[in-house]
Amino acid sequence: PLKLHSPIYKYIFSFILVFVATITGFLIGGRIEPTNLVMLYLLAVVLTAIYLGRGPAILSSILGVLAFDYLFVTPYFTFAVSDTQYIITFVALFLVGTVISQLAARVSEQAVAARQREAETAELYDLSRDLAVSGDLDSILAAVQKHVEQSFGRTVAVLLLEENRLVPRILSAELILDDDELAVADWVFRQGEPAGRNTNTLPAAQLRYLPLKTSRGVVGVLGVGKPENTERDLTPAQRRLMEAFANQGAQAIERVRLAEQTRQIKLLQSAEKLQNALLNSISHDLRTPLVSITGALTTLEEQAAEIPSQSHRNLVETAREEADRLNRLVGNLLDMTRLEAGALKLKKEPCDVQEIVGASLSQMESRLGGRRVEVHVSDALPLIPLDFVLIVHVINNLIDNALKYSPQSSPLVIKAGVLGNEIQISVMDYGMGIPKDDLERVFDKFYRVQRPENVTGTGLGLAICKGIVEAHGGGIWANDNPEGGAVFYISLPIEETK
Repeated sequence: PLKLHSPIYKYIFSFILVFVATITGFLIGGRIEPTNLVMLYLLAVVLTAIYLGRGPAILSSILGVLAFDYLFVTPYFTFAVSDTQYIITFVALFLVGTVISQLAARVSEQAVAARQREAETAELYDLSRDLAVSGDLDSILAAVQKHVEQSFGRTVAVLLLEENRLVPRILSAELILDDDELAVADWVFRQGEPAGRNTNTLPAAQLRYLPLKTSRGVVGVLGVGKPENTERDLTPAQRRLMEAFANQGAQAIERVRLAEQTRQIKLLQSAEKLQNALLNSISHDLRTPLVSITGALTTLEEQAAEIPSQSHRNLVETAREEADRLNRLVGNLLDMTRLEAGALKLKKEPCDVQEIVGASLSQMESRLGGRRVEVHVSDALPLIPLDFVLIVHVINNLIDNALKYSPQSSPLVIKAGVLGNEIQISVMDYGMGIPKDDLERVFDKFYRVQRPENVTGTGLGLAICKGIVEAHGGGIWANDNPEGGAVFYISLPIEETK
């Protein structure tokens, strides 16, 4: 069936306009000169040219000349002309009608082209806006798919290179790419030229493939299918818009990849700086006890006969203390490595908290050096499932930390009691305390608060404590001591969590 916007209806409407002009001429013809009726037909030609196009307007000009000659010029109802002056009128009517139809049609075509360019610009702007706010590759590909499907009503496929192989990253619903289609897409990717459907290269393909090009090369391939129930190809204007879409998508993909590369480079640079700083810090902390040990042993070796017995004992004690310190540093490094590698295996068994505190104080006796320690452990604490050795190691690290950051004359306070379904252990000192901004960060690896120069360590002790306690299903945190100093708390579940 014919549609109202089909070309045949346009010509029928042009005939109707000439017919209306003729009827109007009959109604007013007796009141004005016949030559003035020409304006009615010119009006019909102009309306036809504006709304129906060039062809129907030319038809209106011809029909207008014939109708005017046949109906309004003597002798009537014949195409003969008795007055030759009307010949000029006929020619002028036809020429003016033709020129007007040409000009009006050209203006109409220019208006259509302007509206089309405006629509294309709006579509490109919408795509650019969506791509600009897309922060990752998946959102960029989704934006390209959405706009191609909306603007062209066609299926879409976007293929990107992954592990030296071109793979589909975005496919429209029910679109399947077989090996032949993938081969065509691979050719487009490597050659950087369009191919596939309605092209001169591999035209048997299901899709038309466009390379996603940037100044750095081809980053992928855009495949566009055909509309449903038709074989109609893209118009030249649509092809230009499609290429613009492909270019915008390629630039966005390149932008995201360059941003990711930049981020990786910054991470590597930061990691390298951190690694260098850590190596410098650790090497200094390890070198200090080694220098002390080497110096003491060298003195004993070279001046053994001349050294008084008391000095001899002092040098041996210094070497032993520094060896213990070195052993703790290396042990912390090994413990941190085990924690990060997931190689820490808990050997849980029912343990008495009093025994844990007692074992820790016994092991730290030489480090305490006569420091007063107040122990407040509630009576009849239940046995809890723990790895005895590791929890003692945690208490040792907390005591060692308290010794470093508090005066020799101040006491340490260790408390333990039941709180709900947990046992809470605390180690409190009366030292320099912890700034509020550092209360959380003190458990980070290699992080140490501002401290006196004589305080040594790698900044791993508290991080190791956190890892061990959390492996037991407990928690560890720090607070300020209202009387000055810091308090470290450990909470451990009384019953083992399943």
